[in-house]
Amino acid sequence: MGWEYSAKTKQLFMDAVQGKPGTHLGEIEDPDGIGEHGSIACGDALRFTFRVRRHPTDPTQDVIEQARYLTFGCTSAIASSEALCAIIEQGGYTPIKALSVTNKDIVDYLEGLPEQKIHCSVMGAEALTAAVFNWAQRRGVDLAKLGVDIHPDEQEEGRIVCQCFGLTEPYIRRKITELNLRSIAEITGAIKAGGACMSCHHKPGGLQDLLDEAWGRPEPKLRRLPELPAARPGAAGAALAGGERPQLSPYQLGKQVERVLDEYCRPMLRADGGDLELVDIKDTLVYCRLTGACAQCSGSTRTLQFMVERALKDQVDERIRVIALTEA
Repeated sequence: MGWEYSAKTKQLFMDAVQGKPGTHLGEIEDPDGIGEHGSIACGDALRFTFRVRRHPTDPTQDVIEQARYLTFGCTSAIASSEALCAIIEQGGYTPIKALSVTNKDIVDYLEGLPEQKIHCSVMGAEALTAAVFNWAQRRGVDLAKLGVDIHPDEQEEGRIVCQCFGLTEPYIRRKITELNLRSIAEITGAIKAGGACMSCHHKPGGLQDLLDEAWGRPEPKLRRLPELPAARPGAAGAALAGGERPQLSPYQLGKQVERVLDEYCRPMLRADGGDLELVDIKDTLVYCRLTGACAQCSGSTRTLQFMVERALKDQVDERIRVIALTEA
């Protein structure tokens, strides 16, 4: 299963990677503005540069003549960046006016993006914001006096909520309100927070708490979780002295692994158009195969390590290792 991209998205991507005239993949030497967003470590990163035609007396009237980007992202990241550059150049935007470009403008230009790829359009807009702040510093423009707040220190300051992607509390709070994000799944789809190990979903001060503070806590829904029968003293699964985790039988280990995969891992993968096949379990080695869209993803190894293996270690047995298998 592949992503359903619009014809325009696919064409912009192909033209960019082939270096056709009029495309924007690359970097401007000695730019007037440079900004970055994302992390190479997590697979999504973008650098945005632009050059302006300088106004002789009023720098706020500088006009962006050239815009370029470098990205380590996927088809949608490249196409979104192409759309952003085209909107700015064709519109004759000043750097300050360029800040009005939203991720919705980018998605509309592309004639749509898969819901799970919306974060790619957000990434370009954030890199542009950082580049405009850099231009303002170089040109001596006081953005605060102009009533422009582009949150220049947001990524560097504040408590880290999502450790996997290095996203801070101020940044996540702002994107929740800006993009009207109402659930953890929507946050992950828009900015990727919580998309790897998922440990930030419900911990104190995590994504659910930030959602509750932004929109109010929903009415509680009582739910009875399944419980295992109490283990007999001395039986497999009984609590050991000192709180040590008990040794599971092969059958018990297999059932626990299946439970975690069904309740925690597969729903997240299916939200991205993928799935996971449990192939075999040998001692504490769990052999898995990603399927669907996740099978072709360049970040599949990270998915198994940061999401699947970590969940199994936390909830079943810390000795578990996940072994990735590929299609025969």
